[in-house]
Amino acid sequence: MREIITLDYGSGGLKTAQLIDEILRPAFANTALDQLGDGAVLPQLDGAPVFSTDSFVVSPWKFPGGDIGKLAVCGTVNDVCMAGGVPEYLSFSLILEEGFALDDLKAVVESAAATARQAGVQIVTGDTKVVERGHGDGIYINTAGIGTLRAPGLGRGSLREGDAVLVSGSVGCHGAAILMARGGLPCEGALLSDCRPLHALSAAALDTGGVRMLRDPTRGGVATTLNEFVEGGPLGIELEEAAIPVDAPVAAACDLLGLDPLYSACEGRMLVVCAPEKAGAVLDALHALPGGEGAVQIGRVTTARPGQVVLRTSLGGSRILGKLTGAQLPRIC
Repeated sequence: MREIITLDYGSGGLKTAQLIDEILRPAFANTALDQLGDGAVLPQLDGAPVFSTDSFVVSPWKFPGGDIGKLAVCGTVNDVCMAGGVPEYLSFSLILEEGFALDDLKAVVESAAATARQAGVQIVTGDTKVVERGHGDGIYINTAGIGTLRAPGLGRGSLREGDAVLVSGSVGCHGAAILMARGGLPCEGALLSDCRPLHALSAAALDTGGVRMLRDPTRGGVATTLNEFVEGGPLGIELEEAAIPVDAPVAAACDLLGLDPLYSACEGRMLVVCAPEKAGAVLDALHALPGGEGAVQIGRVTTARPGQVVLRTSLGGSRILGKLTGAQLPRIC
């Protein structure tokens, strides 16, 4: 019989200590965590701090290409990177439902630890709570991340007419993979989440120079994220539909589910807005790294339609891409 999480694991007593000593500390081992204080005492940061936090409630917790542990680390690491930071430290807090299998928890923790090592960050503090059976959905995770600023001035205020809009790879993979897995639906080809840390790709783009803005298009996908770049401002974005990479399994899944890949979430892709004369160099830098092989330019910043994202279709027409409305893609991260 599989051992399961009970309310004792959230009591702060013997079972809590057992969970920390047998699962969490060995996986995340580092000097700051080993002190087991109420918080981590960290070395002085070498630069302005960048701070982000995120919570993860994805269903199912394990999906093709990843799981909630990998996703929780990637999500916060990537947010720090998109702000122009170098991620260094994470917190990792668990909310577990009574009855969640202990072996599954070990798998989640090991996945998170492996992803943290890949991203070069340390998990230095955290917390565990347990809720009664029926008052959760297996496992939720909150992470917060601290890093140092390497590229000040990124943001929508830096955008200029003519800037190039790039994406680091095919779009919509994560959202499509989650929804197909949730429904137990078959799909032709390998449909995997694109979940991955973006520390190396963002560093390569920033090292090239000319980058105005970075963002990972998670909830709401590429279309919603690009709207956030220009809404209420004097600039717009024009996209070329034929240039936007969509893998065949993602297109098939979206057709089946009645979704648009441009509104399907990514968890390991990066949007880059850069000076037009730097676009080729940024793409070359991304192509040289894992996860960036499919990077392409998909559009440009214009003054033609201020505050709007316009898609030039393959048929020669155009349509306005607004923000995602409604709960079309719930619980994907």
